Amino acid sequence: MARMSYLSAIERYEEYQGLIQNLLLSILASVHTALAQKKDVQPLIKQYPFLELQYCLDEQGIQLGNNVCFKPQYKKDLANRGAGQDLSARPYFTAISNSTEAHFTSPYVSTATRHLCISVIKSVQFKEGAPCYVVIDVCLTELIEFIMGDTKRANMTAYFKVGYGLIVACLFCLVFYLLFKVFEGMFSLVTSEQAHSDPLKPFTIIIFVTLALAIFDLGKTILEEEILMHKDIFSHSSTRRTITRFISTILIAVSIEALLTMFKAALGQTEYVMPAVLMMFAVVGLLIALAIYVYLGAKAEGILTQVQRAKINTSLQ
Repeated sequence: MARMSYLSAIERYEEYQGLIQNLLLSILASVHTALAQKKDVQPLIKQYPFLELQYCLDEQGIQLGNNVCFKPQYKKDLANRGAGQDLSARPYFTAISNSTEAHFTSPYVSTATRHLCISVIKSVQFKEGAPCYVVIDVCLTELIEFIMGDTKRANMTAYFKVGYGLIVACLFCLVFYLLFKVFEGMFSLVTSEQAHSDPLKPFTIIIFVTLALAIFDLGKTILEEEILMHKDIFSHSSTRRTITRFISTILIAVSIEALLTMFKAALGQTEYVMPAVLMMFAVVGLLIALAIYVYLGAKAEGILTQVQRAKINTSLQ
């Protein structure tokens, strides 16, 4: 399961925009107090791990002092630099110049950290000098994880990927073994005289091919869903997609096995007729159940989304 994608982060930001802005305003007030009392703002990172940069601008948009970098991995490139650079052309400075209220940017990819982030800027007044503007950059994906209580799980993502990777590797090893049995059986079918007298011999090979296909598809699904793709665990649609793909793999495998069993019955082994029919009914039942699950899941998600938005709108009023 990869960390939140940019699209999911932006969707969550639009959903919780009011709550996020209130949180950032409180953080901005804390930063202002720390700067006014000449205290170190680094302890804020323990409380708010999504903070990235903080800096001040004068009335002309010139940066006062160096960047305050909250992220250890970026200190080498971003800390102790930035003083004197002209940021007056930045959209957030243009917007705040005509207003005394705090201004929040739309989500954008930071040129400093290459992360999706938002910035908040507000005019402040220090006793010993002219008014200036305090700017804070925050990582949007980590901010969303923070407000949704998902930070600890997100930090464990790398370990989860290792576990899923081992499972996928085991599945693919099993696929290679089955393919080896397939080629071995095909070679035996071509070279052995006794194999030509057994009409069911090819079906044994097809069963191995079917199992290899089903296991490979299962491993591919786990690889894509849990390792390669961004997956929002709070979204019912992503969970529904995973279950749908998993059940589809089972449907394909059972359908092929039912067809092979029916062929065996057609070749004279009548004891396979009922198992083939029952497997066909099982496929139909699974298909109907999957259709009902997808329909009800989508309907329930729509209702849940409406309720959540109503609660958020009520809390902001």
